[in-house]
Amino acid sequence: MVAQTRRVDFIETAGEIGALLLEAHLIKQQSPLFNVRLRRTRSLRSIRLHRSAAGLEPRFIDQKPNDIDPGEGLYGLFASKHAAQEKLRELARTHALCLALLGLEKSSPRGCFGVQIRTCRGACIGREGRAAHDERLLSALTETQIHAWPYPAAIDLVETRDEWVQRHRIQQWRHLGTQCSRNQGARFGSQPEAFDLDSYKILVRPIMLGTATIQIAATS
Repeated sequence: MVAQTRRVDFIETAGEIGALLLEAHLIKQQSPLFNVRLRRTRSLRSIRLHRSAAGLEPRFIDQKPNDIDPGEGLYGLFASKHAAQEKLRELARTHALCLALLGLEKSSPRGCFGVQIRTCRGACIGREGRAAHDERLLSALTETQIHAWPYPAAIDLVETRDEWVQRHRIQQWRHLGTQCSRNQGARFGSQPEAFDLDSYKILVRPIMLGTATIQIAATS
């Protein structure tokens, strides 16, 4: 990659959030050969809990970015069903959950394989109450829950450096564009108004923890 480099360009931003949003946008727009991590995803998988007569059952939801509603009780955003399953397996190991009850392996009258190696507490054979198992499942998934948009309208996430001001317009976790005081309010360019996993990851922590300067967006 270094041997093929002929020129280095850069775009200065007023803060780190703006730099990360711009990077994610440009990678999707230009599809650079050596950077595939932030490329556009055609569909995303999430986990949703279905309550049956037996208890909570994880189900995998396949959605296109335009259809994602973060307020619908979704857990995790994954590029593939395999990635979602691996996350459930990781949580099962950490919280002693039953892979059979999570739909990830078959059980038998003697219980799942986890019962035999003592990584499952036996909810699949009645050794542990299903309610206790499901409570741990809910607790384990909480860290991955997709946050509902916490504002009634669009916001401007404001970053400043000296007298330089950049306003990132955000609505329902979608980055609609950035206005820059150095360019008389001109935009870098607007991302499509679709839910983008990378933008969500960039924005969720500063917005939910209140570490960013936020203003309700002015409407014309």
